Amino acid sequence: MEMIILLSVLIHLVLTSIFQLCLFVGMILVVGFVLGYLQDLSRSYWSAAFGRTGFLLTAWIGTPIHELGHAIMCIVFGHRIVRIQWFPTRTENGQLGYVSHTYNPKSSYQKIGNFFIGVAPVFSGIAALVVLMYYFVPQSYQLFMKDVAAIKIAGPANEIGVHFFSSMLALWKSLFSGSNFSHPSFLLFLFLAICISTHIALSHSDINGALNGVVTIFILLLILNIATSFLHISLSGLTQMLGTFQVYFLVFASVALIFSCMSVLISFLFYTIKTIMP
Repeated sequence: MEMIILLSVLIHLVLTSIFQLCLFVGMILVVGFVLGYLQDLSRSYWSAAFGRTGFLLTAWIGTPIHELGHAIMCIVFGHRIVRIQWFPTRTENGQLGYVSHTYNPKSSYQKIGNFFIGVAPVFSGIAALVVLMYYFVPQSYQLFMKDVAAIKIAGPANEIGVHFFSSMLALWKSLFSGSNFSHPSFLLFLFLAICISTHIALSHSDINGALNGVVTIFILLLILNIATSFLHISLSGLTQMLGTFQVYFLVFASVALIFSCMSVLISFLFYTIKTIMP
């Protein structure tokens, strides 16, 4: 009887750990895959319209931001950076840039770092877009931050979803208003934002590296849940904190999603013009 109870408790703790893991890494990976799909579309349209050079033009701005994210997280988690290619100067192997790094496989902290290093371009890209918005389109930035501050985490999921999409629509209207297009600074912002968003997506090597860290994160969560269970300490606060992180991440990721969609639309427009021209 005691074995059955113990087994039931262990199963509950494993499921709790899986749920917490999904709250933490799930949305990051989903956004990464969506951005990857949009990047592939944009890349194919740019290449079809202007050849390989068309896509590489955006890479000279977007790739350094992408690699900067990897490099910063390498430093944070104590990985040794062996070599960095910031710009697409050598693309024979299909890579526009890369950060080669090593770590101590016996260190759990450095193994967890693999996840953050892998997904870092999503965060560095979003941060760059928000900073650009702050300097070039301050009214849109203020609207965005106001919506962020108005998020009610404790509300029902459907209300959070409605708030997210309404915020995304409001930001789209604010950014792409007719008056903005009359300012050269906004056109520069638009160009930079499209270049950055086109290269936020995670590569296959980024995802593989991130997955190496996911296993360690899961084991750590499971150990933490088992320890607190025997100590009769509730981890509901941790679950709520991870849920809060997920909502805020999704709202900030909406900026990257907007400009990735914009990149696809513009590249498709040039592709269409190229195909109908004699």
